[in-house]
Amino acid sequence: MIKDINHPIIKNVAVAVVKEKNEINTTVWNVYIINQQSQTIENVLISSKGYITDLKGEESKTSILRHYLGDIRSKEYKLIEPVIEEVFALHNEYWVSFYLNQELFDKKYIFLAETIKDENLINIPIINKLGVMIK
Repeated sequence: MIKDINHPIIKNVAVAVVKEKNEINTTVWNVYIINQQSQTIENVLISSKGYITDLKGEESKTSILRHYLGDIRSKEYKLIEPVIEEVFALHNEYWVSFYLNQELFDKKYIFLAETIKDENLINIPIINKLGVMIK
């Protein structure tokens, strides 16, 4: 039955929204996946979307985007997507799936609306830039 299905817990894999400067010195925000594990995670697939329902029940949402990132070695990171500040008013969800030791893992990382802002920035490990991270 459903209670007999093993649901492995993801540890040491994070998603971070990082504030950076681009090549023309303009502030941009990029979303990264960070593998803090001691092993490579394989066949990384991520779906991303933004959504919110206001007090009147009206829904705002973005398109669902899917990203295949291949393998991510230990202590490395990869860019998922750039993101514009206008979507910070939405809940931003990144549903991450990957294989580790031939076992499938998946987890939803949800940045709640209005939480990606300067006062919540921390130093992001491995990337060593300021951003907001969910582990």
